[in-house]
Amino acid sequence: MTRRDKRVMAVAGAVVVAVLGGVGAWAASDPGSYGQSHGGCITVSMPSTTGGALLHQCGASARVTCRSAFARHDKIALLTRPQCRLAGLARQPPPAAPVSSAPG
Repeated sequence: MTRRDKRVMAVAGAVVVAVLGGVGAWAASDPGSYGQSHGGCITVSMPSTTGGALLHQCGASARVTCRSAFARHDKIALLTRPQCRLAGLARQPPPAAPVSSAPG
């Protein structure tokens, strides 16, 4: 191998390492298009037949999913509950009976 060939290989290797490093840094710092659960939207990573699935819901569908998660005790419900809490959709205690202030 000539000196020029070695230099070309070194430059090509450096470019590959720089590109892979950039892609790795981007992947580590970018949470993706859905991001974390917040503001009434949930994002849940759950196991599926293909290795994993991402469930992302907002609004009424997220409230229904969270209500169901707090009513059940299976693995999916246990994965969903923390995301519901982050989104502000935690199970609410039942409303208290109104207190009467009438003299008795």
